Amino acid sequence: MQCIIRAMSSATNRMPLIDAFKAIASQLIVLHHLSAYGPLSITAQQMLPGTLCWLYDYARMAVQVFLVIGGFLAARALSGNGQALAGSPLALIWKRYLRLVVPYLAAIGLAIAGAAIADHWMNDEAIPNRATLAQWLAHVFLLQSLLGYDSLSAGVWYIAIDFQLFALMALLLWLGRLRYVAPALVLLVATSSLFWFNRDATWDKWALYFFGSYGLGAAAWWASERKQLAAWLGVIATLAIATLILDFRPRIALALAVALALGFSRRSGLLERWPNAKPLAFLGQISYSVFLVHFPICLIANALFVQFGFSSPGAAVFGLFLAWTASIAGGTLFYRWIESPAASQRITSALGWLFGKGMELTRKVPGLATLFASRA
Repeated sequence: MQCIIRAMSSATNRMPLIDAFKAIASQLIVLHHLSAYGPLSITAQQMLPGTLCWLYDYARMAVQVFLVIGGFLAARALSGNGQALAGSPLALIWKRYLRLVVPYLAAIGLAIAGAAIADHWMNDEAIPNRATLAQWLAHVFLLQSLLGYDSLSAGVWYIAIDFQLFALMALLLWLGRLRYVAPALVLLVATSSLFWFNRDATWDKWALYFFGSYGLGAAAWWASERKQLAAWLGVIATLAIATLILDFRPRIALALAVALALGFSRRSGLLERWPNAKPLAFLGQISYSVFLVHFPICLIANALFVQFGFSSPGAAVFGLFLAWTASIAGGTLFYRWIESPAASQRITSALGWLFGKGMELTRKVPGLATLFASRA
């Protein structure tokens, strides 16, 4: 188990091509949401109708890039050589939950504050209703979609799905128990997703709907470990093309293209050395932070547009540009103070200190320790 955890840590080493994919995909998702919400997008459409309609219709497919990369890196961390998990997957699943949820909950707090500010200045359906305790707790445990609660921020459904996908893959690799059986089980579930679950939108709150793309990423990693790389990737492509013939979905075609690119680039060495572009590397590194903070920034930008009485399409386009750049700036600060390894360590230490002080208090207050002991 310890060696797997160390492998997961090493999986965070920068890979320029993956950073480039994440950088581009995260920016497309931000632009999709800017094109979808509020008076800024409605007004700007008078000047840029084609661009904003394209962003609204197609930029959201960039989520597929993250799904494939997620499966690729999960295979690397959990089953680099196609081996099964030897120990219980629960520790790995818990580690993944903490990795996702600490910055995620901070971002939910920002989203609630941003919605409250925007609500004072404009009336728009994009602003979430005031959060209830039950709704907030559902978000804490990444269950908001499954329990039927409205999301407190755009895109947070993906965080819950990412956690489901990782947990499902870890469980499948543990259930396989034998070398090659475990990855075969993963690929079997991925195939069932591509042919059945992903074609039924009623499953889109569950990992099985998205596991096809996630599994393509995992398959690309395992194929790049084999001597006959082209043959293995050919099998993956044939399987995906078969499901596209059955029911063509552009999102699955994109997932296949990304998976093939990752598989070939790893074998050729491009994965670790190309592109050598610092801006892309930086945007890839902060992509999760940008994804988390851009929605409250979008709300406040729209609210300011209304508050100051702007109405021209030119002002709206400029406002969208400012909201986009502010999202990158906000993501940079969020990464530095919340998401980065150093910041996460500080937050974890602070929470541990608070917990320790709380336990001290229970011992000092007469009867309080006895009350907690009796309830336990």
